[in-house]
Amino acid sequence: MSSSRLAILWTSSDREVALTMAFMYARNSKTEGWWETVRLVVWGPSAEVLAMDHDLRQQIRDLRQQGVEVLACKACADLFDVADRLTSLGVTVLPMGPELTTMLKEDWKVLTV
Repeated sequence: MSSSRLAILWTSSDREVALTMAFMYARNSKTEGWWETVRLVVWGPSAEVLAMDHDLRQQIRDLRQQGVEVLACKACADLFDVADRLTSLGVTVLPMGPELTTMLKEDWKVLTV
């Protein structure tokens, strides 16, 4: 495998997409050793959904404990006024444009849901 780093961009406001695809694949990718580094990137309306949904917040805590890195777009978090909530979950909130650009240039594999 040329790259052992995966970034999953969760951009959907659909919580079922989060649970049955983004979170499930992130968890299995890490626990099964499919990828060495796994990042879940919360971007767009997913920031608001995560901040408001107790079950999703618990899932994020579990993912982090399993070694999945969780990042969120600062502009999106600010737009939905949820940056503090995301930070309290241990989510790293930062400008994602430069971060995603770096990941792409460093040959991360990127999956968007």
